[in-house]
Amino acid sequence: MQQIERELRERIGLDATSIGSTLLQRSIRLRMKSQGLKKADAYYALLQSSSTEWYELVESVVVTETWFFRDHEPFITLLGLVEERLSANRVGKVRLLSLPCSSGEEPFSLAMTLLDAGLAPERFEIDAVDISARALTRAKKGVYGKNSFRGKDLGFRDRHFRSTREGFVISPLIANCVRFSQGNVLAEDFKPLMDNYDFVFCRNLLIYFDRSTQQKALATIGRLLSPDGMLFVGPAEQPLVMDHGFVSAHIPMAFACRKAAANVPRTARLARLEKLPKPDLVAAPLNSNGELHAPRLPDKSPQVSASPVGKESAPLERARGLADAGRLAEAAKICEAHLREYGPSAQAYYLMGLLRDATGDLTAQDYYRKALYLDPNHYESLLQLALWSEKNGEHADARRVKNRAQRVNPNN
Repeated sequence: MQQIERELRERIGLDATSIGSTLLQRSIRLRMKSQGLKKADAYYALLQSSSTEWYELVESVVVTETWFFRDHEPFITLLGLVEERLSANRVGKVRLLSLPCSSGEEPFSLAMTLLDAGLAPERFEIDAVDISARALTRAKKGVYGKNSFRGKDLGFRDRHFRSTREGFVISPLIANCVRFSQGNVLAEDFKPLMDNYDFVFCRNLLIYFDRSTQQKALATIGRLLSPDGMLFVGPAEQPLVMDHGFVSAHIPMAFACRKAAANVPRTARLARLEKLPKPDLVAAPLNSNGELHAPRLPDKSPQVSASPVGKESAPLERARGLADAGRLAEAAKICEAHLREYGPSAQAYYLMGLLRDATGDLTAQDYYRKALYLDPNHYESLLQLALWSEKNGEHADARRVKNRAQRVNPNN
């Protein structure tokens, strides 16, 4: 078994501890049974001589769990970054890579994000790569079951899918925006369709690799990412990415990084994007040039009457920094300790709400409401509570809270 596990680690980067050695060995034994083999040595020999059986084993162990708009924050952040690039006339179109793309939910979510925000299809290119041929077959077919649609805000499904007996079929407009290809990021000959990308989504892949394999994968990703490009990773992956030549983009809950040596012009719009909160992901019309008309961000951070001052604010700043780096549990502990030491705080409750939101915890709503109990005019909490309500299908509450936010800060 150890030989087979080592082979999987060397060839596809799979670290047995990431999914559990017991689960991995169960998959191997099921493949052995299908071939009528009882000894691991005999199965290992078969893997060396049969590319077909190697393919079947890989298909049985790769993790393909995903769904549309998995975590909204990276997609919301993407809108602002795309707007920044196009409005600055630095590029004629933006190039995106989804790696791994699994059965297509992520790259199709990227396409829907850009199209719904008003970007013409000619202004972007999306490549999607995965090691699993079966996952790519499902992606190219474009038919999805209910498990691919999670949460209560499913307006995108009504706009971009057709319901059939077989499942929900994605519209040709979205399907034609994504180019799928098979590839292994660890292979020496790995080469996507383009040499560099403005945005790379590589979320929840690195957690399945050991340290040396992570380093190898990130070296390849670094070569594919343009000098001022942005890499989006999973919440647990940002700290390890920052150990390998990347720095945080300081956009909370987006888990976005750029190359450490990147010299990115800091415009006023990009500076605003780095501040909380972020706008909701909404559809917007094309402008007269067929270009992006993305949600506008606040020009400045509103004053918050109940925010801690002096030494009391330092722990919350540390918590915010940890959250930016993906260390959500540590950030939550600091917020909880702050509440115990200094008592109720609108800003602490607000940060706790963001941290709960990032993990899909429904108690996020309770923390936003606690912040508003202490400070009814806490603008950030109003916006986040509105976003939370919208995502969870409470549209009337979302409208009511948005109206409150508008009264608090009418300039936004």
